[in-house]
Amino acid sequence: MRKPPRDHIRQGLALALLVALTVSAIAGPTGLLAWAENAEALEARQARIAVLTEKRDALKNRVELLDPDGADPDLISELVRQDLGVIHPDEIVITLEDE
Repeated sequence: MRKPPRDHIRQGLALALLVALTVSAIAGPTGLLAWAENAEALEARQARIAVLTEKRDALKNRVELLDPDGADPDLISELVRQDLGVIHPDEIVITLEDE
């Protein structure tokens, strides 16, 4: 017995939907092919976060040393010498190249 044309259309639509879902699961933005790319991006971002966290901690430490109520004398002396170019007559300045 032959199926009515409506059933053929429904089956065709269901097949097309199934194919579209399969293609999306394999090649979509969250599909199997994107996993390796996403893993690499995650590693790169985690490395960047580690670098930024280290920089933030260094800056936080420097801010704490500049607290007006108890500033670190060595840091204040370093900043004055660096910004104003002030040195004592008996001091020798040795400059190091920045890396």
